[in-house]
Amino acid sequence: MFIPANGADIIAHHDLAPWNLVADGDHGWVFIDWDGAGPGTRLWDVAYALHGFVPLSAHPTWRRTDAAIRLRIFADAYGLDEAQRHQLVPLLSRRTRATHDFLRTQAIDGVQPWARLWDEGHGDAWLSDAEYIEQYEQLWVGALVS
Repeated sequence: MFIPANGADIIAHHDLAPWNLVADGDHGWVFIDWDGAGPGTRLWDVAYALHGFVPLSAHPTWRRTDAAIRLRIFADAYGLDEAQRHQLVPLLSRRTRATHDFLRTQAIDGVQPWARLWDEGHGDAWLSDAEYIEQYEQLWVGALVS
């Protein structure tokens, strides 16, 4: 487990993202890369998944004008209740910033592949995304609880 959550109600994947999803022929989709799985919370894993699948990104290539709608659809499909939706909003930026902080710490310690990812600019991207998520926090609240 790379970035622990506050709490543990499930064994979480901790890296639910498009780059860890593969097609299983005609049978559907399968998540791979379970090496970081460990105790965590549903909302911590959902917050990370939303970053990648909505996506919640400041990068012009990934930024979507329908991000709030996609956020709402994901939360509806996952079955989040109103209390969980309120809890989720601050986790969106916290989880994204935690990935930045993890990459920075691992780069300082020279741990691969994290140091390489840091050198390639992934840390800057995660920080930029966290700031973007924070900037539009009221939009996410409105999408999730209205």
